[in-house]
Amino acid sequence: MKLYDYAAAPNPRRVRIFLAEKNLEIETIQIDIRNNEQKSEAFLKLSPLGEVPLLQLDDGTCISQVNAICRYIEEIHPENPLFGRTALEKALVESSNHQLNMNGIVAVTEGFRNSNPMFEGRAIAGPNSYAQIPALAERGLLRVDHLFRDLEAHFAASEFIIGDYFSVADITAFVTMDFAGWIKKTIPEDCVNLQRWYDQVNARPSSNA
Repeated sequence: MKLYDYAAAPNPRRVRIFLAEKNLEIETIQIDIRNNEQKSEAFLKLSPLGEVPLLQLDDGTCISQVNAICRYIEEIHPENPLFGRTALEKALVESSNHQLNMNGIVAVTEGFRNSNPMFEGRAIAGPNSYAQIPALAERGLLRVDHLFRDLEAHFAASEFIIGDYFSVADITAFVTMDFAGWIKKTIPEDCVNLQRWYDQVNARPSSNA
């Protein structure tokens, strides 16, 4: 297998942390997004949307999107399950991970891509052109503020996103916290429970992936 990656981007990092939690190492190929390598003819043959991360299997099959890649890895390497251990846990992880992606990763992306001049005409990732909308940038900032408060309340009574079980949902939330720095948002000082959780996850060896 090969993982097409861009070290600075949040979504590929989610996959790298997932692999590290599984104690797996696979060949990684860097695609320099800043220099538009994702738009090269060779890469577009693998990923028509021109997005990373992308997992290429030994038979040439390509899997895009973070959740799909991680689910495939979970299926072929089920040890140390990160998508849940029971039917209920799997449902809770799926629900929480989706919410964190929409209210975290997507919210920060709204704020970042709709305000950074580098993304003029490219407010949404992919092959099509979309204009920046300043109001969406403002909404993204507000959504991140709300996420901080929601997670602060959650971690007042829970060690991780799902009780005492570390899951892919924690990976999504953790990467979101660091990604929020791209729009100058950091964990508020009074969010002591959220900070406790962040420090605990940050101390895991996988956080450096």
